[in-house]
Amino acid sequence: MSETIFTIAIAICGFLAVAGTAFLAFGSGGDRTSKRMAAVSAGRKGLTKADAASDNNAQRRRNVQDTLKELERKQAASKVKVTLANMLEQADWSIRPPVFYMICLGLAGAVALTMLVMGYSLWIAGAAGFAAGMGLPRWVLGFMISRRKKAFGKEFANAIDIIVRGVKAGLPLNECLKIIANEASDPVGPEFRQLTESMKLGVTLEDGLKRMYERMPTPEVNFFQIVLAIQSKTGGNLSEALGNLASVLRDRKRLHGKIQALSSEAKASAMIIGSLPILVMVLVYLTTPSYIMVLFTERLGNLMLLACVFWMSMGVFIMRGMINFKY
Repeated sequence: MSETIFTIAIAICGFLAVAGTAFLAFGSGGDRTSKRMAAVSAGRKGLTKADAASDNNAQRRRNVQDTLKELERKQAASKVKVTLANMLEQADWSIRPPVFYMICLGLAGAVALTMLVMGYSLWIAGAAGFAAGMGLPRWVLGFMISRRKKAFGKEFANAIDIIVRGVKAGLPLNECLKIIANEASDPVGPEFRQLTESMKLGVTLEDGLKRMYERMPTPEVNFFQIVLAIQSKTGGNLSEALGNLASVLRDRKRLHGKIQALSSEAKASAMIIGSLPILVMVLVYLTTPSYIMVLFTERLGNLMLLACVFWMSMGVFIMRGMINFKY
C-alpha cells in the first residue's frame, strides 16, 4: 500500500513538473507575443495619427492656395481704370466731377487772362492757362490722396491691434469694427464707419472690404481683406493671423523710414539741381531784365523757353523715378 502511495506521489510530482515547465515555456512566450502585438498596434495607431495630421496640414495649405488664387482672379476681373470720381472719393472731397472740371476751366481762364493783361502773346497765355487749369488741380488732388493714404497707413496697424485684443477678449468681429469706427482718428475711423454702415444694410464683409479698398487703395487694406477672406474659408486663429499682419505692417513702416533716410540725400540733390535754373533766371531778371526778357518777347526765345521747360520736366521726372523706391 505504501508503495502504491509512493508511486502516486511521484506521478503527481512528475505531472506538476511537466505542467510547470510547459507553462513557463508557452505562457511567457505568449506574454511576449501579446506585448509585441500590442507594441505593433500602438505604432500603427501613432503612424495613423501622424498621417492624419499631415493630411490635415496639406489640405489646409491647398485651401489657402485655392483661396489666394480665387482672390487674385476676382481682383484681376474687377480691376478697372481709376476715374475722376474714384480719385475725388479717395481724397475725401465731396464735389462731383462736373464741379471739378468747372474749377479747372475757371482757373485756366483766369491764368490765361492774367497773362494777356501782362502783355504776353495769345498762344503763351493759352499754354499757361492750359497748364494751370489741367495740371494744378490734378496735382493738388494727387497730393491730397497721397497725404490721406499716408495718414491711413500710420494708424491702420493700431486699428488691427484693437481687433486682435477684442477677439481675444471674446468680442465678435463686427463689434471690433464698430469700436474702430467710433474711436479711431481720421481717416481710419470714417472708412471703418462706412464699412459698418454698409454691413448694417446687408452688405457682406467681403464686399464691404472691396468697397473700402476702392476708396483707400493701399497695400494695407488689400492685406487685411486677404487675411479675412482666407480665415473665413479655411478657419484658424483670427487673432493670431491679424497679429502677424500688424507686425508685418509695422515692419513695412520701419522699412519705409529707412528708405526715406537713405534717399534723403539724393532727394536734396535733385531739388537743388531742379531749382537752380529757375533761381539763375530770377537773378538775371533782377540784375539785367532786358537780357532775359528776350525769352519772353521774341518767338525764338519762346520756343527755347518751352524746350527748356520740357527737358527740365523730363529730368525732374527721371530723377523722381530714380529716388522713389518700391517696397
